Amino acid sequence: MHLCRFVPASGGAARLGLLTETAIRDLGAALAARAASLDQLLGLPEAAFREILTGLDAASLPEYQRADCVLLAPIEGQEVWACGVTYERSRDARMHESTQRDVYDRVYDAERPEIFFKATASRVVGPGARGVIRPDSTWDVPEPELALVLNSALAVVGYTIGDDLSSRSIEGENPLYLPQAKVYQGCCVLGPAIVPVWEVADPLALAIRLTIERDGAVAFENETSTARLHRTFADLVTYLGRENTFPAGAILLTGTGIVPPDNFTLAPNDTVRIAIDGLGLPPLEHTIQRGQG
Repeated sequence: MHLCRFVPASGGAARLGLLTETAIRDLGAALAARAASLDQLLGLPEAAFREILTGLDAASLPEYQRADCVLLAPIEGQEVWACGVTYERSRDARMHESTQRDVYDRVYDAERPEIFFKATASRVVGPGARGVIRPDSTWDVPEPELALVLNSALAVVGYTIGDDLSSRSIEGENPLYLPQAKVYQGCCVLGPAIVPVWEVADPLALAIRLTIERDGAVAFENETSTARLHRTFADLVTYLGRENTFPAGAILLTGTGIVPPDNFTLAPNDTVRIAIDGLGLPPLEHTIQRGQG
């Protein structure tokens, strides 16, 4: 089961659906009585969320062909937060880029993880859209990540794929510039859908693969695994929830274990493709554009 947000290509309001290989099953009428939006679904207790979704598998639902729809990012009123230095590769890369290297070395093994605000829903784009690199940055990279979908009680109820687009040149200049390196219009890409937690056998054994294409050729590719995470999901979620409430739930990016080499930077019209094996989702694919400043 892949819970998505979409609009028919002919227009209309955003809708919730179930994404299949060839079609999108429209959940509008089936959900109307209990949870007509993603905000309402993620505001429910975990048991109610599961009861509603599992009851839809056998339901008779209107269908659209995928070619006749536009997939949106699976987010409504949720905030996106992100975790840093959760993989050894990320720690090493951020130490290398930074003028304050010991900051990242110390946080890697510290009790408190690095967690930062990433995006409001309005700053997030979905599959097939154009993620943004900043015009005042000279070194930009994608950060492919497993994203936790949290309900209002901060239970993990699903997973999706995320790209935490980042300016390494701005972040590396000074750690205090992190918000400018991370938070801007088009800085986050999510999708293509949410996989319920009960459909993923082992979220700590998922292969994450990144491919970047430029002018029809592969410019960079690499892979990692969530097995290399240095933190537990429970640890990350617990710290996110300290003195924080999320009435409509939240999205938590769990960090990246793939960092392109120093001589690589994203360019306009690059295509970024992120696949996470074990979720059953199609890859999250998007292109790149430079912001207007």
